[in-house]
Amino acid sequence: MAKMWAGMASGETSKLADDFNSSIRFDCRMYRQDITGSMAHAAMLSAKGIISSEDASKIIDGLQTILDDLEAGTLEIDENAEDIHMFVEEVLTKRIGDAGKKLHTARSRNDQVALDLRMYLRDGSDEIMDKIKALLSAILDLADQHRTTILPGYTHLQRAQPVTFAHHLLAYAMMLCRDLDRLEGCKKRMNVSPIGSCALAGTTYDTDRQLEAETLGFDAITLNSMDGVSDRDFCAELLGDLAILMMHLSRFSEEIILWSSWEFKFIELSSDFTTGSSIMPQKKNSDMAELVRGKTGRVYGDLMALLTMLKGLPLAYNKDMQEDKEAVFDAVDTVKMCLDIFAGMISSMKVLPENMRKAAQTGFINATDLADYPVKKGMPFRDAYKISGQIVADCIAKGLVLETYPLESYQTYSTLFEEDVYQEIDLANCVEKRISAGGPSAASIDQQIEYVRNIIGE
Repeated sequence: MAKMWAGMASGETSKLADDFNSSIRFDCRMYRQDITGSMAHAAMLSAKGIISSEDASKIIDGLQTILDDLEAGTLEIDENAEDIHMFVEEVLTKRIGDAGKKLHTARSRNDQVALDLRMYLRDGSDEIMDKIKALLSAILDLADQHRTTILPGYTHLQRAQPVTFAHHLLAYAMMLCRDLDRLEGCKKRMNVSPIGSCALAGTTYDTDRQLEAETLGFDAITLNSMDGVSDRDFCAELLGDLAILMMHLSRFSEEIILWSSWEFKFIELSSDFTTGSSIMPQKKNSDMAELVRGKTGRVYGDLMALLTMLKGLPLAYNKDMQEDKEAVFDAVDTVKMCLDIFAGMISSMKVLPENMRKAAQTGFINATDLADYPVKKGMPFRDAYKISGQIVADCIAKGLVLETYPLESYQTYSTLFEEDVYQEIDLANCVEKRISAGGPSAASIDQQIEYVRNIIGE
């Protein structure tokens, strides 16, 4: 196949070099963005009198037929083409003749690929944000059902203090809200048009970059043509944001894996999101959560690959930058898949409140509240702390919990203990008494749910 860049060079390279140089196998996914961008470019060239309106109409109509045929499956992308840009231009020229050769006036593949990538990732960011919102909606629905479901809160993976399942779930909702905010900011910085930067130094044609940018939905244009073609900050920022998002999903996955184990048994995952064992018939493995946890490392790797590729590059465009796409495409694909899986997994899980409450009781997580009881009656905190520890030790020795420990036994430690101690250490009361902002009380949970609902527009 003749090379579109053949001129001074013969355009002949070895088959091995062609395959090594080609990016069509992965950049073909940007065909919509490439064609849409080319339509806007042709319209701008016509508006500025650089090409005739007749040629522009032929180009735009021809591009539309290519897009329609690709969408319908009646046109296949040629894997022998060097990249998606060359494929589209070659097909266009075959279909409409010499007018197709005028499309590349006042642009380069350097600014063209930068444009396509920004448009593709802009669309991908919107998809990811929609999927985060769907996951948040599933979390909110579950939290709403379990506002008063008590379970142990943990520190160091040791039972610490009572919280509600809603409170625990909403901690992850807050993380995802921050992910949304980061992606919104990333998209804003991404939504700047590089087209018209050409190879690196702009063009001698009197173009209208602003018109082309506005046609394609960009907020602004890049202000330096060398930066316009060589900037991949938006890729690195997006992958950084996706890495943080995957870290959040991985932490959530770890808890789901623990909660669904027999040792915890706080939840039961739907069979739709678990697998069995090939040898052990009793097994119900949380493979989907484990895969999300595992794929987090994959997204981290994509980020590191991109940063390492960029770190030593001189200005402006270098072929190394072709390596940006596989990393960023893989990360976007992985994140979208993980978010879909997570939303389904959360929506379909069965919560086991009795097991959560039993763990809360046997973990003596109301011991802090027990210590606070005599302190409110004048006992120094350190004395109350010591007594509470002794009472817990006695409960363990006798197979009791604080709620079943006899009043007369309490009173052997201090006469300050009276019948109302049981109200003080009731787990539901322990939760509701935590009235500080952001805590697990009913009023606080209401505020947290309302905050998240406002963010996702529910």
